[in-house]
Amino acid sequence: MKTLNEIQPGNEVIVKKLHGESACKKKLMDMGITKNTYIYVRKAAPLGDPVEIKVRGYELSIRKEDAACIEIERTTV
Repeated sequence: MKTLNEIQPGNEVIVKKLHGESACKKKLMDMGITKNTYIYVRKAAPLGDPVEIKVRGYELSIRKEDAACIEIERTTV
């Protein structure tokens, strides 16, 4: 199982499942991160936290802790 926090910048992935507590899942879903959504990992902060992503046409930053709740499937290398 790969999660979003393991993906390097410049890669596009597809969300397969959201894990974690219901509060974490709800927060991610409110941001537009749902099953079968494409996410492009734009960049990461120097120490890796937070990660900037592009999802559904807008950019947002999420913590590595939240990114670990997103199970993904890689689409590009």
